[in-house]
Amino acid sequence: MKKIYSGILLALSINATAQVSKTDDLKKSLETSNQDTIAWIHSGMFSIGANEGFLHNWAAGGEIASLVVNGIFRGNVTYLNHGSIWTNNLDLSYGLNYAYSNIFVPRKTDDRIDFTSKFGSRLNKSTDFFYTALFNFKSQFTKGYDYTVPNWQHNSTSDLLSPAYYTVALGMEYKKGSDIGLFLSPIAAREVTASSFYTSMSSQGAFGIDSGKTSKFQLGAYFSGRYKKNINKNMFFSSRLDLYSNYLAKNTTDGTGKIIKSDNPGNIQVLWDNLFVMKAYKNFSLTFGLSLAYDNSIPYSKTYLDKTTNTLVDKNQPGESMGWVQLSQIFTFGIAYKFN
Repeated sequence: MKKIYSGILLALSINATAQVSKTDDLKKSLETSNQDTIAWIHSGMFSIGANEGFLHNWAAGGEIASLVVNGIFRGNVTYLNHGSIWTNNLDLSYGLNYAYSNIFVPRKTDDRIDFTSKFGSRLNKSTDFFYTALFNFKSQFTKGYDYTVPNWQHNSTSDLLSPAYYTVALGMEYKKGSDIGLFLSPIAAREVTASSFYTSMSSQGAFGIDSGKTSKFQLGAYFSGRYKKNINKNMFFSSRLDLYSNYLAKNTTDGTGKIIKSDNPGNIQVLWDNLFVMKAYKNFSLTFGLSLAYDNSIPYSKTYLDKTTNTLVDKNQPGESMGWVQLSQIFTFGIAYKFN
């Protein structure tokens, strides 16, 4: 009888969670109120996960060897000066998948850079409303690809600073301690930039930028809401919702007046981030992240153009019913370290 040797190496993950502040008393007071004081407050969450598997002569079949590595960082630095508050948030994430069937050529599973800086001045001592100026920057670390397309390695779809989003806004923010921040601006300028290499790929351009151009200016209304909560000593949850409406959005037409791209201020750009971290047992933890986005300038197509045959081919991807909605989801089980 033929012997069957098989092995599956258990997932290895490392999650590091760190939340630090100037003093415990000051941090606790900020959970429910905006204390009138002078101080620096900083906090953060860092998670790294590595999931590895190996099979040999496994009857059920599967990937012979694989390794998935992903990392998440959420950091905050806040400066309080009586009636003024300066808040800085940095969100980073990156993930790679290595598989034997792909000769261990890494494929991205996540990639994001997101930085927000806000400076606010309290209306008066008895309110939690602030006149606020905001700056936000979004981009990615490395080139992105559509791995369903043949020869994908020669046809990147995005890169560092392609696209990049720069937003400057003036408005009002409601802050309740360090847990809740609701910012609304009726005047928010946004600049979208990208290399002409990507915008020239289509007659409609890319990322909302016209074909062959490298930037696009937008002016509109902006909302950004953030919520984070230490549910208990073993559970942490954070959520963020960004909405942007471009006043300057309009239909793009060709020389004959035919609409080749439909757009209007009602096509609101949406970003909704959620992160949940739970300490399961001793140093083991569960990390779950879910991001949903919608941008009218980034359409979804069920087909791609096969340049060798010049024909449209169905991608046959899962989740096609979601249409233009963008989704990113991660789940990691691993080891957590928390220190103050």
